[in-house]
Amino acid sequence: MAILTQEKMAKKSARLQTEGKIVVFTNGCFDLIHLGHIEILKRARNEGACLFVGVNGDESVRRLKGKGQPIQGEQERAAIVDAFQFVDEVTIFYEDTPENLINLVHPDVLVKGADYEEEDIVGSKDVITWGGRIVRVPLVEGKSTSSIIFRILKHFRRENS
Repeated sequence: MAILTQEKMAKKSARLQTEGKIVVFTNGCFDLIHLGHIEILKRARNEGACLFVGVNGDESVRRLKGKGQPIQGEQERAAIVDAFQFVDEVTIFYEDTPENLINLVHPDVLVKGADYEEEDIVGSKDVITWGGRIVRVPLVEGKSTSSIIFRILKHFRRENS
């Protein structure tokens, strides 16, 4: 599969919805894939006929997480997410939030981790306005890109001291 442009993702979403299929959307940085990412993506896919994923571009990740991230570039992160059998389409977005992309794709279901309250999920008000729903997936305890980076640094400091 190829990484879609936002416009192609929007057109595919509209076509699928015309066929009566439920389109699900989620987004994230997806740097250093871990079990938490996999659980959110799998649960999201179970909410509809197809799962569309927005991956933050590199500059967006830097603005959100700091200059040390992302560890992997946007094309690599998007290709990794696209490789999962439960992900149907992937695009990259460059803004700090996926709000514009969500409005383009117009998903029936918006999925995020349960660390966000529904009213704090970007795009939730729009999705609810057009009759969609929000799904919050419980987080996998202790699994995050930051915790992986911390463990790697701790390991190498110990090995090299």
